[in-house]
Amino acid sequence: MDRLIYTAMTGAAQALAQQDVVANNLANTSTTGFRAQLANFRSAPLSFGDGSTVNDDTTRTFVLSSTPGADYTPGPISQTGNPLDVAVQGPGWLSVQTADGNEAYTRAGNLHVDANGQLMTANNLPVIGNSGPIAVPPGSDITIGKDGTVSALVAGDPPQSIAVIDQLKLVNPDPNTLERGNDGLFHTADGNPADADQTVVLAPGSIEGSNVNPVAAMVSMITNARQFQMQTKLLQNADQNDQSANQLLTFS
Repeated sequence: MDRLIYTAMTGAAQALAQQDVVANNLANTSTTGFRAQLANFRSAPLSFGDGSTVNDDTTRTFVLSSTPGADYTPGPISQTGNPLDVAVQGPGWLSVQTADGNEAYTRAGNLHVDANGQLMTANNLPVIGNSGPIAVPPGSDITIGKDGTVSALVAGDPPQSIAVIDQLKLVNPDPNTLERGNDGLFHTADGNPADADQTVVLAPGSIEGSNVNPVAAMVSMITNARQFQMQTKLLQNADQNDQSANQLLTFS
C-alpha cells in the first residue's frame, strides 16, 4: 500500500510546485524582459542513507523536480520613442550592479537617470558600463546607440558638442552557465562576471516584452490542477484500501 501513497504524495507535492511556477509566469506576462521559468518532473527510486534502493525491481519511486531553468526565447519588441529605452536584439544581456555590489544580468531595458545622475534600471539598479556604473552629466540629453554607446549633450550646447561618456556592458554568456536569482535577475553559476560581447546589438527607443504565452500558461494551470486532483484521489483510494485491508485482518 505504501507504494501508492509515496507516489501519490510526491506527485501531489510536485504538482503544487509546478503550479507555483506557472502562476509566477502568468503574473509576469506584462513584465519587461521577463523570461519564463521552466520546471519538469522526474521519477527517482526510494533509497536509504547508504544509497541502496528498496528492492531490485524499484517498485517505489518519488516524484522530483528536475533542474529548473528558463525559456530564453526572445520576447516581442515594441517601440516607445524614449531615448533611454533599449531592447536587446537576439541573444545577450544588460549588465547591472546588485545591492551587494555584484554583477547580474537582465533583459529589462526600460532605463532612467536618477537624481544623482546615474543610469538605472526600473528597479533602481545601476547599469554597468566599461568602468563600472554609468554616470551622466546633470541636465543633459542622453542617447544610446545600437552598440550600447551612451552619448550626452549638455543643455544649451550645439549638437556637434555631443560626447560619448561610456558604453553599456553587453554580455552573452552560455545560457547553461546562468542561474535565476531570487531577485529575478540572472547570475553566472560560478559568481564571476561575464565578459563583454561586442556582437550584442540593441534596438534603441524600444523595450522587450515578456516571453510568457498567457494562453499556454492558463492551459498549464488547468492541467496541473487536474493532476493534483488525480493525486489526491489516489491518496484517498489508498486510505480506503488500507482500511479495508485492516478490516479483513481483523475478521481473520
